[in-house]
Amino acid sequence: MAFGDLTRVNTNIQSMQSLFELQKSNADLGMRQLRLATGRRINRAEDDSAGLSIAMKLESRIRGQAQALANIGDAKSMLNVAEGGLSTIQEILMTMKEKVIQGANDSLSSFERGLINNQLNFLSTEINSIVSSSTFNGVTVFSSGAFSFQVGSASSDTFSVTVGALSTGTLGVSSTSLSVTSATSAGSSLSAIDTAINTIASTLGNLGDNQLALSFKEENLNINMVNQESARSRILDADFAKEQIEIVKLQILQQTGVAALSQANLAPQVVLSLL
Repeated sequence: MAFGDLTRVNTNIQSMQSLFELQKSNADLGMRQLRLATGRRINRAEDDSAGLSIAMKLESRIRGQAQALANIGDAKSMLNVAEGGLSTIQEILMTMKEKVIQGANDSLSSFERGLINNQLNFLSTEINSIVSSSTFNGVTVFSSGAFSFQVGSASSDTFSVTVGALSTGTLGVSSTSLSVTSATSAGSSLSAIDTAINTIASTLGNLGDNQLALSFKEENLNINMVNQESARSRILDADFAKEQIEIVKLQILQQTGVAALSQANLAPQVVLSLL
């Protein structure tokens, strides 16, 4: 740091040095006050270019994970629709089983058995109606294809679920497949219904496993997001206590800088005593 000769009045080095330090204190004070105003330690790339780059990558990952969480919620809602439909179909199948067992009894006449057949046909139609009406956002949930859900911020973070296509035909309980007109037909119908009940139970079990897996992924994403947010905060967010301490120091330096500049401007006047 240079120090000027007080006998040379054209260039006041002390005044220039005092002004430089005052401007530096003012700039630092402005930066600290901006941090308090925004709550961010890094407000411009020049504040910490490496830190800003890391923080932006973390924020991108966090926002992607937040959307993935929403996707998981939608996926679970979709599977809940499928579960509701399967549970209702299971109840219908159990009712059909009761009716077939009732119709297999020789204490009934052909008229009563005809009524039971009509009811079986109605219940079979209702199963198809439930299958076709089980949709989520216009997508039929009972589809033979696999549903792929994006459950993370990376392109590879996907989760596939196959619910499977359902109908009275695939279950073997269509209106043309069930009959209680005789003991033999009632026995065949009962066997078909038992197979359908087992199929629905197996599908429900598989659906429950997928729902549980999605819940685990949801929990893991939540934990991961908190950790990522904590890392981003340490880099990007301002420490208010630390910034306030620095502001007090800089305010004192600002005041002493003004005093020093004032004295430096008066110093060359001592030359007048030589004249």
